[in-house]
Amino acid sequence: MSEKSSRILVELESARKTEMAGYYFYTVAAEMIQDEKGRAVFKGLALDELQHIKVIASIVDSVSGGLGWISYEEALEKGGGEVEPLPIFKEENELIDKLNKNQTDMNAVNIAIESEEEAVKFYSELLKLAESPTEKVVLSTLLEMERGHLKLLRWESEAIKKDGFWCGNMEFSVEQERE
Repeated sequence: MSEKSSRILVELESARKTEMAGYYFYTVAAEMIQDEKGRAVFKGLALDELQHIKVIASIVDSVSGGLGWISYEEALEKGGGEVEPLPIFKEENELIDKLNKNQTDMNAVNIAIESEEEAVKFYSELLKLAESPTEKVVLSTLLEMERGHLKLLRWESEAIKKDGFWCGNMEFSVEQERE
């Protein structure tokens, strides 16, 4: 295994822990957030984080076991296919600590946006290290999912501020506001 591939594995183990912290955060935020659409977004993001946890764990196990990189789909299947929620444990979670200091919808969304921006940066950097086509496809898949999360959260931010659209639906119109 090349030095770059070894580094990717170490970073993926770190990513698994970050995805787990994200899962816990999104689960807690989904219960706390007032906006119904926002609650649904956070629940969906929590499920995506679970999927990432399973995929990353399966890939790390496969490569560490000498079997090499496997596709995202294979990794998800090996990880159990169906995504079942993990129990919530009281443990150190910087994201939840930030949320507890200011339990507002906007703060939850801002924390999530910041977290997803970090994830996009993280997977972009890992992608630069990828050597094999499978590594590149898996890391690109994770990167695109994180970018999708970021887009959803930005939409939610606009909805809360009432300055945009929510999933293609106008949240408000200037004409309605004037009436």
